[in-house]
Amino acid sequence: MDGRRRYRAAVLSAWRFDLVRPLARLALALFVLAWLLGPYWLRTTVPLWVVFVVALGLELQFFLGGFRPQAQRRPERVPQAVDMERYGYGDEREELLLVRRGDEELWIPYAGETGEELEALIASAEDEEDDEPAWVPAEPRGLWETIRRSLTGVAFLAALAALLWVVDARSGWDALSAEERAQASERFSTEASAIAGKRVRIVCDESRDYVGAVQHADGVAIVGGELAFLTPERCLDLYRLAFDDEVRSSQTGRALAVLAHEAWHLRGVRDEGTTECYALQSGVALGQRLGLDEGDARRLMRQQLTENNLRSGAAIEYLVPQSCRDGGELDLDPRSSEFP
Repeated sequence: MDGRRRYRAAVLSAWRFDLVRPLARLALALFVLAWLLGPYWLRTTVPLWVVFVVALGLELQFFLGGFRPQAQRRPERVPQAVDMERYGYGDEREELLLVRRGDEELWIPYAGETGEELEALIASAEDEEDDEPAWVPAEPRGLWETIRRSLTGVAFLAALAALLWVVDARSGWDALSAEERAQASERFSTEASAIAGKRVRIVCDESRDYVGAVQHADGVAIVGGELAFLTPERCLDLYRLAFDDEVRSSQTGRALAVLAHEAWHLRGVRDEGTTECYALQSGVALGQRLGLDEGDARRLMRQQLTENNLRSGAAIEYLVPQSCRDGGELDLDPRSSEFP
C-alpha cells in the first residue's frame, strides 16, 4: 500500500509541476494586460521589469525541473498480459475474478472457490500486489525536449516585452517629440525657479540613471544646487496637465508635489519632512499656474497630505512633522485659514 501512496504522490507532483508552467505564463499575460489597460497607478507604482525578472526565474526553474525523472503512470488494473501469463485465461484455464477492496481492484484466478478458500486466494493476491513496484520512475526528458519547452517560454516573454516596448513608445514620455519634451522641461524649470527663488533646471531622467524604481525615488536634487531630476512618468503627468489640461487624480497631485519638493531642496531646505510640507503648500499655486483651478489644486494637495500621513517603512523620513498644519510653525501663509 505504501508503494501505491508513493506512486500517487509522484504522479500528483508531476501533474502540478506541468500545470504550474502554463498557469504562470497566463498570470503574467493577465498582469501585463492589466498594467497596460488597467488603472494608471499600476503603471506608475509597479516597475514591470521586476515582474519579468521573476518570470525569467520561473522559466529557469522549469528548465532545470525538466531534467527530473517523471513518474510513469501505472496501467489500469484490467487483465493485463502479465495477468494472463500468471493466472491463465481462456476456455481451458481458470477464470479471473475482479475483487474490489475500497478503491483497490484485484484480479484473482477463480475456479468456483467460496468461503475460506476464496479469502485465502484474495489474501494471496494482495500479498503479490504489495510486492510489485507501485510505480517506476521514467527516464528524464531528453535535452532537446527540455530546451524546446524552455524556448517556448523565452519566446513568450520576448513577445510580451516587445508589446510593452511598442505601447510605451506610443503612449509614454518617449512618445512625445524631442521639441515637445524640451518645451515641457523648460516649463517645469520655470515653475521650479519660481519656488526655488533662483534660476534652476529640471531634467526628465529618460535614461533613469538618477531616479526611478531602482533608486526608489520620483525625483532627486542637490540641496542648494541648480539641477533636479524627475522620472519620465512624473514629467508625463505634468505635461498632460500643463499642455493637454488632463488631470489624473492622485497621479497629477503626486507629480505636482514631487516638482515642488525638489524645488524646495534646490532652495536649500534639507529635511525631507519639512521639504514635503512646504511642497504641498506650494503645490496649490503651482497647480494653478499649470491649469488647475484653486479648488482642484487644494483638493489634490490635501489628498497628498492624507497619503503622507499613511506612509511607513523606508518612506517614513518623508512624513511631515506635526507643525505642518494651519497656523503651525511650517505654515507658509499663517494669515490664511486654508491649508494647504
